[in-house]
Amino acid sequence: MRLSIAVRPPPGALVALGRLPRPPTPGVTWSVPEQWIVKLRPLGHVDTALVDALADAVADALDGAGPLDCTLGPRTERLGGQWLGVPAHGLDDVGAEVFTATSAIVPVTHPQPFRADLVLARGRVPADLAGTVVDIRWTVEEVVLVADRSSPRGPRLVDLVGVPLASTPSACRRADP
Repeated sequence: MRLSIAVRPPPGALVALGRLPRPPTPGVTWSVPEQWIVKLRPLGHVDTALVDALADAVADALDGAGPLDCTLGPRTERLGGQWLGVPAHGLDDVGAEVFTATSAIVPVTHPQPFRADLVLARGRVPADLAGTVVDIRWTVEEVVLVADRSSPRGPRLVDLVGVPLASTPSACRRADP
């Protein structure tokens, strides 16, 4: 299954993201709120047998880490011409910890350092879609291991494990893979 380690924006941030312009554009598919996550580490296709090891590695790496302030902005950007996204700031250190903790389990295939962002659209994104001012802030209290179970019927991202960010250690919240 395709997995990522990510953070989910809270409801207020989702409302703000939903207010961004989404003009009909040939060749562009706009993401829906269920898809709006900030990936800290894309893992790609991973054997389900590795889910527990990944969850434990992330929990160990973030043990005792406190909540983080995340900011989306300052503007939307074209990402490689195939995506429209919003840069995420405030997550670099936790992202680096996640990469370090999981690289022995799932080899790193993405350029480093990885830059976290939230994808708003996919496809042949024209340059004029970029540049919308965005300033969305929230406190991140959990990092999640997300399975992409999307199908032709629609997107479906499922949180398999939640690792709370608190100043004191606590147990992971796990769902069935």
